[in-house]
Amino acid sequence: MRYYIGLDNGGTTTKAAVFDSRGRQMGSCSVATSALTPRPEYVERDMEEMWEANCRVVRGVLEQTGIAAEDVAGIGVCGHGKGLYLWGKDDKPARNGIISTDNRAYRYVERWKTDGTEEKAFERSCQHLMNCQPVALLAWLKDHEPENYRNIRYVFECKDYVRFRLTGEARAEITDYSGAHFMNLKTRQYDAELLRLFGIEEMREALPPLCRADEIAGYVTREAAEKCGLKEGTPVVGGFFDINACAIASGVIYPDLICMIAGTWSINEYIRKEPVLDGKVQMNSLFCLPEYYLIEESSATSAGNNEWFISQLLPEVRKEAKESGRSVYEIVNEWVSEITPETFVPVFLPFLMASNVHPNAKSSLVGMNVSHTRKHIARSIYEGIAFCHRYHLERLLATMEDRPKAIRLSGGAAKSPVWAQMFADVMQLPVETVEAEEAGALGCAIAAAVATGEYPSMDEAIRNMTVVSHGIAPDLQKKDIYDRKYRLYRKTIDCLDGLWDEMQSLVEISE
Repeated sequence: MRYYIGLDNGGTTTKAAVFDSRGRQMGSCSVATSALTPRPEYVERDMEEMWEANCRVVRGVLEQTGIAAEDVAGIGVCGHGKGLYLWGKDDKPARNGIISTDNRAYRYVERWKTDGTEEKAFERSCQHLMNCQPVALLAWLKDHEPENYRNIRYVFECKDYVRFRLTGEARAEITDYSGAHFMNLKTRQYDAELLRLFGIEEMREALPPLCRADEIAGYVTREAAEKCGLKEGTPVVGGFFDINACAIASGVIYPDLICMIAGTWSINEYIRKEPVLDGKVQMNSLFCLPEYYLIEESSATSAGNNEWFISQLLPEVRKEAKESGRSVYEIVNEWVSEITPETFVPVFLPFLMASNVHPNAKSSLVGMNVSHTRKHIARSIYEGIAFCHRYHLERLLATMEDRPKAIRLSGGAAKSPVWAQMFADVMQLPVETVEAEEAGALGCAIAAAVATGEYPSMDEAIRNMTVVSHGIAPDLQKKDIYDRKYRLYRKTIDCLDGLWDEMQSLVEISE
């Protein structure tokens, strides 16, 4: 029997899952990811600790399932996009990795938007700038950490660093690097003019050779095999930006489906054969199926907010749930179900980590009164996250010729029946969920199955390895109340717009 391991390096968790050739998940192992916040707006990760976490979960899933290392036919790795992971000329990490929720470089992006740099770059990259993109972070490092900048040997994205540690081969997989402002989407190659526009032209030599998601990009080294419990020489494929991996696992291989991922980031995307060039969407990047572009609207504004709520404000609920053998998420779902959609709950802006409306916007609960309980706040958080996804969805719909057939939902919201129904009601579209528990890891396993010859194409592998649930139909009777609440959500954002820069000035004073 041939098995495939998918590694998923998210913003909060490192996971490994093993699948058979029919996409059945045989087991999984995960560890919480430690984030370092040395200053406000900075979010980093110890790169050695990150590598050790990947080794631990691979070894853990093999031990859990009893699958022999020699039966693992291939490995794929996915990870969060954006951010920055640097390998030094001294053959060790050049500094801590920078996670995609980092906001330190926002002034660079503000300047590039006003001085015309973004407009010039868009002609080549077909995407708007984001504070957490590698080009902004590299420009910041050049000014603030010149010694670390001069020491850079390789510029990696998250999963490309992990694959490098597995194989010793430095490669740059296109779904990630095409969304990082390094590549010209028309030529599908690195573009020296883009680097010059951002003042980091010397980084061209540090960008690894490009590769595809479904090609073998190296083989497990002896050292990595010993640490992970793998067999030396096991093929490792290029892998994915995690939003591509989830799209593949969700069967999003046609333009009439929307993929939504409710994880740390609010990811909203679809595929089409031409990029959107009028500036109406945030990102165009290269999809893992070569005939398509990925059209993306995203921000770090999704279920990570709910994780914060549970960990910081419900610690005793989590403890009691564990002691009683229940899931704290099941309890919160019950709370949300007890509060009807017609009930007024505070407007929640899910901007704990970042915002999609203003670079300095902060999270808020607006409209609380003495009658509100934690159950009301739980519904506020579920609704606010769903409304933030709708904000992105509306921008995507404006670029589509036909209304999509359905939303394929994965991430935290997909595991909650009440939240998935809320997504259907708020978006007024059918919602379908993926049966795979670890969708990102499954996408990696699919790519590994193609690269090692199990299937002749990604299309064939997807047909054989993915299962999509029956659709959740939107409740038409809920349309009016959610439309009213969404308008209030948007108006709340507008009313607070003038506050954020003044608030940010106080944040910076406190540093």
